[in-house]
Amino acid sequence: MVLYGIDHIKEQEKELRDARVALLTNITGRNSQLQSDIKILQEMCHLTALFGPEHGVRGNMGAGELVERYEDPETGIPVYSLYGSNGRHFTQEMLEQFDLLIYDIQDVGVRFFTYLSTLRNAMLDCAAAGKPLMVLDRPNPLGGEIVEGNLLQDDFHSFVGCCKFPYRYGLTAGEAAMMINEEENIGCDLRVVKCTGWKRSMFYPEWEKIWVAPSPALMNFESVLCYPGICLLEGTNMSEGRGTAAPFRVVGADYIDAEQLSEALNQEKLPGVITTPVWFIPSTSKFAGVNCAGVVFHVTDSKVFRPVTLGITLLDTVRKLYGDKFQILPPIAEGRKPMLALLSGGGELLGDWDKDKLLASYEADSAQFAQKKQKYHLYE
Repeated sequence: MVLYGIDHIKEQEKELRDARVALLTNITGRNSQLQSDIKILQEMCHLTALFGPEHGVRGNMGAGELVERYEDPETGIPVYSLYGSNGRHFTQEMLEQFDLLIYDIQDVGVRFFTYLSTLRNAMLDCAAAGKPLMVLDRPNPLGGEIVEGNLLQDDFHSFVGCCKFPYRYGLTAGEAAMMINEEENIGCDLRVVKCTGWKRSMFYPEWEKIWVAPSPALMNFESVLCYPGICLLEGTNMSEGRGTAAPFRVVGADYIDAEQLSEALNQEKLPGVITTPVWFIPSTSKFAGVNCAGVVFHVTDSKVFRPVTLGITLLDTVRKLYGDKFQILPPIAEGRKPMLALLSGGGELLGDWDKDKLLASYEADSAQFAQKKQKYHLYE
């Protein structure tokens, strides 16, 4: 049976009893019986503050939406955003609210999913303030063995790329925190409360748990499977499926021929995935209210499926089929890099690139990281 770190929180009662405790969490912060970590901690210790990442503590904020300080209507506890107009680090006021910070968020093991950056910032700020950080660990829904993508290049650090990890890094949040803490010499007083019953070979369906969506666009595991590669579309003028029933599985644009794109992608014979044509009208985000055509991805074997290879193959196919109609979106502000470069962790996709050479370089980076990360494995 898989149990999360929060399921073992009673074992930490002695350490929590006399401390002012703050909790960095979101809607996924529930134990195996779906009880809220906020309620659990409020009953066993002095819970003084809540901190929320992107999408907020209750998961009711959209992608990129800023959140300000407020009181949690359920508990009356003050809530501080780490994704607000005041920035994404702890302020002095925030740090004064607690003696010990607990982190309990379900991540998806992908570099540009911003909870990793929030965790890293928490480690930096706790280290500077001399405060301990306890990570209540959770399994990686994409397993702990497969690694995909390039290592983040030095000039491309951002909130969607905070550390020298590949796209899909094959670590739990606790393991990632340990690796970042040591490799970057952060010096955080880090404690990891392990989950139990999980093996590195296990994907989410093997946990036999209810899926609690970590963000509004990842409402099911099928979207999570495709996310590590299809999220690259956020940096282009193609819809990544936001505003549809299947973000990151449904993709397209108003200039695409659905039958043509589906046939071209299926001819690539990528392992573990096939496509069918689709026509859709997004309700929000890119192409809101506009008729679009594209494809649906059907993952037939999650263990052999490689979403990053799919994402790169999709970009390569669309640029060849549709020429200048396909465009890379410009930076969101002057002096910034295009989102596609930030998501991909390098500038290769902005110029003239060869798919096979690029994927070969990705494989080399992934192999290097897969070897290096073994030192930080907490699970077999």
